[in-house]
Amino acid sequence: MKPGFPVIVIGIIMFTLGLAMFYSIELGQTDLFLRLIKNIGTFIGLVGMGVTLAGILLNLISKSKRPIQENFDV
Repeated sequence: MKPGFPVIVIGIIMFTLGLAMFYSIELGQTDLFLRLIKNIGTFIGLVGMGVTLAGILLNLISKSKRPIQENFDV
């Protein structure tokens, strides 16, 4: 398994958990605990987006390249 795929999956899970935490609480809540959960959901969602992007870049970087065939025979 390539090293980028588990990172991508973890990032997608983090993003969806952040969305669930953010949208499960209504706007305008005055309770400090609920506002904290909403802010943590925002942070987890944004970090999940970054982890997903890092996994995609890691996957692209770790692809095996074809060796350059130098054939100088004429």
